[in-house]
Amino acid sequence: MSSTRSPSPKAPATRGRAIIVSHGQPCDPAPAEAALAAFSGQVAHHLPGWRIESATLAAPGALDRAQEACGPGALVYPMFMTSGWFTSDALRARLTARDAHVLPPFGTDPALSAMAADLLRETLAEAGWHAAGTRLFIAAHGSGRNANSARDTRAFADALAAATGFAEVRTGFVEEAPYLVDMAFGLGERAICLPFFAARGGHVTDDIPEALQLAAFRGRLLAPIGCAPTAPALVARALATAEVPA
Repeated sequence: MSSTRSPSPKAPATRGRAIIVSHGQPCDPAPAEAALAAFSGQVAHHLPGWRIESATLAAPGALDRAQEACGPGALVYPMFMTSGWFTSDALRARLTARDAHVLPPFGTDPALSAMAADLLRETLAEAGWHAAGTRLFIAAHGSGRNANSARDTRAFADALAAATGFAEVRTGFVEEAPYLVDMAFGLGERAICLPFFAARGGHVTDDIPEALQLAAFRGRLLAPIGCAPTAPALVARALATAEVPA
């Protein structure tokens, strides 16, 4: 008596492969690594059939493991706010797959200002404020060594100012002038501070609150823009629409 065995169902073909990379926390890599993995899972939710891996540069071996899991030719998405040494030299030097395609960083996505504008409109509505009577303070990292950081931050600030109509938009930096505490003075009670950061690292949890306290800031402090509920969808769109050279 013979029997026939039903063919095993084939696993669905992978539609795309990507690695989301961030800087992480060198002094304590595990929490940032876990947070990025959770974020990448949310991105994957918007990209059925994709293989999405994540790695922080601070976690030993994480990027190598992600590259091995994705295989050659994967997209590499820098969860960074600006273009600079980390997103060019440092990241590319760590990529073993030479055919990996590095995309522009999160903070330079042209769609980010529109996403942030929607978030700020929700904040205004919750507070019962109007943009014309409210000041916006963008707290950013900056760099004493690379002009790209301030350039990309100001490009975001300019686009956001044009889209929202705030009474004033100020930008201050952690690592270069104008510094956070100097720009946070005199904002008044109707003010919103938006951290131009990808995650809740030490600058967000320590430096920004300290500067706001010194400046007697009385407005609303938001979560970093990279932690916005709509950020995973923005990253997913960037991956799905990426143009990869032949």
